[in-house]
Amino acid sequence: MTARPRARLRELLGGDGLITAPGVFDGISASLVARTGFAAAYLTGAGVAASGFGLPDIGLLSQTEMVERARMVTGVLGDIPLIADADTGYGAPLNVVRTVREYERAGVAALHLEDQAFPKRCGHLPDKELIGVEEYLGKLKAALDTRDDADLVIIARTDARGPLGLAAAIERANRYAEVGADVIFVEAPRSLAELDRIAREVSAPLLVNLVAGGLTPDVPPERLTALGYRIAIHPGAALAAGAGAMLRALAALRGSGADTAALVPSGPEGFFELLGLRDWAALGERYRTDDQGAPAWA
Repeated sequence: MTARPRARLRELLGGDGLITAPGVFDGISASLVARTGFAAAYLTGAGVAASGFGLPDIGLLSQTEMVERARMVTGVLGDIPLIADADTGYGAPLNVVRTVREYERAGVAALHLEDQAFPKRCGHLPDKELIGVEEYLGKLKAALDTRDDADLVIIARTDARGPLGLAAAIERANRYAEVGADVIFVEAPRSLAELDRIAREVSAPLLVNLVAGGLTPDVPPERLTALGYRIAIHPGAALAAGAGAMLRALAALRGSGADTAALVPSGPEGFFELLGLRDWAALGERYRTDDQGAPAWA
């Protein structure tokens, strides 16, 4: 069964239309995406962290936890290709080798690896840190060399737009394409002009991440197609709607419906606040060391 979704995704990438992939994170979201007729789905790491573990998307999930969820979701989706978030590959190039093997065995049709330092953060949160280009290229080459099925799509993601600026992100994107990434994912462009520049200056098929309330504008699919984007993922489309609906239902059950508007999150940071983002950030600061390695707790 796994060969058919991968071949189908390759076929879709070879066409002219935009591949719209809603975010899935559990059995019901995968079932609903299949029932509504989408050509592909996206396994969102943020969604799995939230729905499966009650955690914000700040690098707290392990590879095995994501693989287990991917295996379940591909079983629900059947022949619908699953594009999966593989974060940083969960370590060094050797860890990337195991990650690609496990994701491939789980039946995903594509996976993306990002150039953030570990622990990563949601691409639409501030204070992201990057690894060097050469270090990332080693991980990317490990992924490309490891795949057993040539139809498995390897997507290279750069988060350089935030910390280094758009020009640096485009430079990294083209380096990653030169090494052989099948698709390039420049995270968090901040305007239509930036999306247009990426499309003009990056020589590879492109993926765009559209997060409600995030940094990237919600551009209509026909405009993305005209710009040349091949995949649009919508990780929070079902997740945010589901969280809002659950909050409203629970508030009504408790008799506090009037307070619901204040609870419903607006954007990624607000959503992660429901999952303890502030507390986790405080823990990170508590055990932080400075550039010289001196502990903050001393």
